[in-house]
Amino acid sequence: MKTSIITIAALGMFALSAGAETKAIELFNGKNLKGWTHFLVDKKVKKKDVWSVKDGVLVCKGDPLGYLQTKESFESFRLQLDWRWAPGGEPGNSGVLLRIEGEAKSILPKCVEVQLKSGSAGDVWAFYGTKASGPEDRAKVVKDHELLGDFVGVAKMKAAEKKPGEWNSYDITLKGGTLTVKVNGELVNEASGLDVVAGPIGMQSEGGEIHFRNVKLTPIK
Repeated sequence: MKTSIITIAALGMFALSAGAETKAIELFNGKNLKGWTHFLVDKKVKKKDVWSVKDGVLVCKGDPLGYLQTKESFESFRLQLDWRWAPGGEPGNSGVLLRIEGEAKSILPKCVEVQLKSGSAGDVWAFYGTKASGPEDRAKVVKDHELLGDFVGVAKMKAAEKKPGEWNSYDITLKGGTLTVKVNGELVNEASGLDVVAGPIGMQSEGGEIHFRNVKLTPIK
């Protein structure tokens, strides 16, 4: 009996040391934007004029360009959230930003983005020297972009989005230098070679009204 207890305890210790998830954190409480800060390219516009909370949903108007970001930083984690384009409106562009480093350099900071542009959900981009790599047939390189300069990315393996106006789910796991992305429960992308640093989580305002809910993060130790 003593041997069994010791063995079970040892297995538990091993699970924790191997990268077990801990308790989930609600990044968005469904009531207000406590725990979030923001950046907008137009400094005259107030945060409340772009982002608001209605019936437990975070509403982003999409204009002007910018992003919300958590005040807290995270390195390895599982991030889950729901999003939809405003019902009856035109779907646009947005993204989930990971491991944000420093201040905005243009419309974005140095970071990894998991794309939310309608039709492109699941694509991964890495800006301002941030690293991300994948298979040659899905690797992307953009040169001399007007605002973002040179950057790299990894295209999704398949599409799994629902029709604009319907709720979708993201399940993003970033552990060390490896990133996996699921859309509506389907694995759509994997990237590797990411910089292992801690940074805030962000959500973009980038044209088109977009809604978010059930935003939670589970740290991985």
